[in-house]
Amino acid sequence: MKVTRKIIEINEDRCSGCGECATACAEGAIQIVGGKAKLVSETFCDGLGACLGECPEGALSIVERESEEFDPEGVEAHLKEAPAHEALAMACGCPSQNIEVFLSSVLSRDPGRGRAGEEVPSALTHWPIQIRLIPPSAPFLKRADLLVAADCTPLAYAGFHQNLIPGKVVMLGCPKFDDAEEYVEKFFQIFTTVDIKSVTVVDMEVPCCSKLPMIVRKALSLSRRTIPLEEIVISRRGEVLNKRAVA
Repeated sequence: MKVTRKIIEINEDRCSGCGECATACAEGAIQIVGGKAKLVSETFCDGLGACLGECPEGALSIVERESEEFDPEGVEAHLKEAPAHEALAMACGCPSQNIEVFLSSVLSRDPGRGRAGEEVPSALTHWPIQIRLIPPSAPFLKRADLLVAADCTPLAYAGFHQNLIPGKVVMLGCPKFDDAEEYVEKFFQIFTTVDIKSVTVVDMEVPCCSKLPMIVRKALSLSRRTIPLEEIVISRRGEVLNKRAVA
């Protein structure tokens, strides 16, 4: 039966798919589907708005409209029937999108190489690392020195963790196979949302990789921000071929 009542409304254009709202919804009314928050069923939403304050993008609001009545018994059955893997997706979407900030590793404090036979600790300080998965609101982006790297570079260059990552926030992607305009938009949002201190672009000597610094330059130009930009080019044999400031 439909009644006029308060219910959640989701602006998908603003939604980054971070999953914070799904975590806050005790009734399981919100799930992440296709990278966006969705209302699973009107009958599962109580309209109290516990999820509102958890959305970093301001994509949620409470509206008053005609909808199906809230069904507490249906919510209870829904929560009992949801399998474990669905509960995980409900709470945080794709696990790769969970935002984490790691404690500084040993390598972050001392970028020296490990001794023979010793494992060298990771210098990574955050997750996720893929350009497409990092929302502009990610806390680790604030006042960050960005390391924007083509995804072949960590394998080609043996000193990636020791010499490039310490002190920087990594954003990894492929300028050949991913959507260049999507990248431009993502960096534009980052440059206009948070205060970035510097950007270092690491790409390979192959022609398709040359798009990566061009993408960052275009986003910088659109944002009208002046941020120091450096390009490092790695050879296919893992040598540093060139380091230069990009105008």
